[in-house]
Amino acid sequence: MTTKQLMDIALEEAGLKEMPEDCGIMVEGKEIKKVLMGVDMDTAELLLAKQLGYDCVVSHHPRNTNVDMLELLNTHIMKLEALGTPRNKGQKLLEERKTELNYNQHVSNSARSESAAKLLNMPYMCIHTPADIISEAIVQKFLDEKFKDKPETTVGEVAEALEELGEYKNSARKPVIRVGSKESYAGKIYVLMSGLTGPGEKILQEYFEAGVGTLVMMHIPEKDAKKIKEQGIGNVLIAGHMSSDSFGLNKIAEKWKEKGVETTMMSGIIEA
Repeated sequence: MTTKQLMDIALEEAGLKEMPEDCGIMVEGKEIKKVLMGVDMDTAELLLAKQLGYDCVVSHHPRNTNVDMLELLNTHIMKLEALGTPRNKGQKLLEERKTELNYNQHVSNSARSESAAKLLNMPYMCIHTPADIISEAIVQKFLDEKFKDKPETTVGEVAEALEELGEYKNSARKPVIRVGSKESYAGKIYVLMSGLTGPGEKILQEYFEAGVGTLVMMHIPEKDAKKIKEQGIGNVLIAGHMSSDSFGLNKIAEKWKEKGVETTMMSGIIEA
């Protein structure tokens, strides 16, 4: 198996035809039989993989240098448009968040782990959006089926239901309600886990304006949660970061294993 074949399998599982900007094959490899995969894989994990005899290291969180990565935030424009928000409005609301992230990205040491992988001659790649898309779809399908035709559903019931899924059940950090309460009506439940990262409070507020009752997310900054509370419309249920990432990563690893590639999970991945 080559690094390209590994990536192609992940893209296919997520329904993607092209590699998103937050994915990358930083060091190519072939004849890969053993993969070490984790949510965050940096120089220490590369050294560990080399010592233990692995053929490739896969990180979930981006470790590539693509300057166009922030364009993935436009996913939120399309998601909102599907809910009825005009495309131009979504674009305007997203501008402030894009600028904020651009400042952070511009000063980052984005080639740090890549340079270590090259020195170690260790095949190295990152798979972010495909795993997030898979996670989002799995959790959304589960909640849709669980609460179909149940308008009285509360946010507390949604939080409890999430723990029926192995990745959440086995996580040390359980789902937590950041906006709303256990007794709050959930309304339309919308799982938001793809789109690079949190889109900022203006976009999040627009999801509620577009009819969403409860956003189920991986994480949210305290400042955004406070703004949404002030809005007084929707609820935010944080399912968990590592646990939510794990759904997609486990599914991708499962497909690799079917092709004969031994895949060891570490660094934040929670197995069901």
